[in-house]
Amino acid sequence: MHRDASVVYDDECIVHVGPGWVGPVDEMIDLGNSLIIPGLIDLDAVADLDHIILDSWSGADLRKGHQWSAGYFANHRMDVFTASERRLIRKFALAQLLLHGVTTAVPIASEIHSSWAETYEDFVDISQEALELGLRVYLGPSYRGGVHVTREDGTPDVMWSVPDGEDGLDGARRFVEYAAGLPELIQPIFAPCRIETMTRELLARTHELATDLNVRVRLHCMQSMRELELVDAAHGMTPMDLLEEIGLLNERLLVPHAKYMSLESAGRPTDVELRRFGASGATVVHTPLTEARLGYAIDSFDRYLEAGIPMAFGSDCFPPDLIRGMELSSNLAKIMEGRLDAGAAAALLRSATTGGADALGRPDLGRLEPGAQADLTVFSFEDVMVGMVEDPIRTLLMHTTARDVSMTVVAGRTVMRDGKLPGLDLENLRKEAQALFDRMKNRYPERDVHGRDIDTLFPPTFTSAPFH
Repeated sequence: MHRDASVVYDDECIVHVGPGWVGPVDEMIDLGNSLIIPGLIDLDAVADLDHIILDSWSGADLRKGHQWSAGYFANHRMDVFTASERRLIRKFALAQLLLHGVTTAVPIASEIHSSWAETYEDFVDISQEALELGLRVYLGPSYRGGVHVTREDGTPDVMWSVPDGEDGLDGARRFVEYAAGLPELIQPIFAPCRIETMTRELLARTHELATDLNVRVRLHCMQSMRELELVDAAHGMTPMDLLEEIGLLNERLLVPHAKYMSLESAGRPTDVELRRFGASGATVVHTPLTEARLGYAIDSFDRYLEAGIPMAFGSDCFPPDLIRGMELSSNLAKIMEGRLDAGAAAALLRSATTGGADALGRPDLGRLEPGAQADLTVFSFEDVMVGMVEDPIRTLLMHTTARDVSMTVVAGRTVMRDGKLPGLDLENLRKEAQALFDRMKNRYPERDVHGRDIDTLFPPTFTSAPFH
């Protein structure tokens, strides 16, 4: 930790960190009472209109209406938005990442409003939006062979359209080739959907392509007991067994969640299971905020680290606030471990910086040192609501949120300053995104197995009082 110091960068690279710079500069930015950290890295960043505000509070019966019905899958599935509307949604989401201090992201999009999954064309568009905004992204369209549905009798199931999955993987391969011709800010990644919606063949082909092309893979996995049951029924093994057998469980794999490793351990992995995962070199993408909203948490952050598991961070929901996520993770670790020194601030901040960089194989990210990329996230401690400043990192986690970010710099370019993005009308963008969110919400009844209306599917927290 340096005090009264400077970060000096030339074009995209850092040349000096700390006190004592005496050389010339073209521009000096005095940030006052601020904390400068390496740019935050979000390996599970929402690049869509997040639907967790619609489906993270309801009981079991209402939740059935938030899935596709079997009838919708078979007869009616369609795109809610046009290609240009999807591009606007991605711009809104990517702008939110920069506003919240994220400098490198691996986006994730919702598939509830699409006819099946993301497309190659979608990701050509999102790559152009990211370049215009100046955000570093690892991109690849998600693909799947199946989708979770609710049957007419109310039971959950997975229904399959394997040709759509094969087309999706082909689009992902094509995007890897397309990204090779783009600036450094755009890098490819394979992003298969949840493991229980993937066939063995799709997973095996993903592994082959990722190996041949030396590309990372992100796969949502080990995130529910239902997933364990489905994978066991389809393959007679755990998700970790399946990944290991195919060859995907290696240092290129990023796994959001990784809580439910076997039916026997039922959400609290054994030390043996954790050490086995750690020995593979795969990274867990820790998403405490979205997990807590859905009613679960890993047990615990400290146990995963102690087992040798590389830990990175993801938001996986709106807002993409990694600071809120870090504090929540720290508090949960304290509760689960029964000691106040669990969930240490330093370890959590490393996960959101160097942890993400190492997972991507990028020693030039997540660090403030000469030769690294000039990716900076600046938090202002000037606001009276920040309160007293003690240790800057503990203050960061306990007194602030990512809405206290005052400046975001990516590859030496100031992409956000004081809540503004150059050339972008954020208020108009918010209004356009709100209109599209309202349309997405209003289309839920046509997917509901019972055809319930909006007021039934999404009852207000308080009913309106009658006027007298």
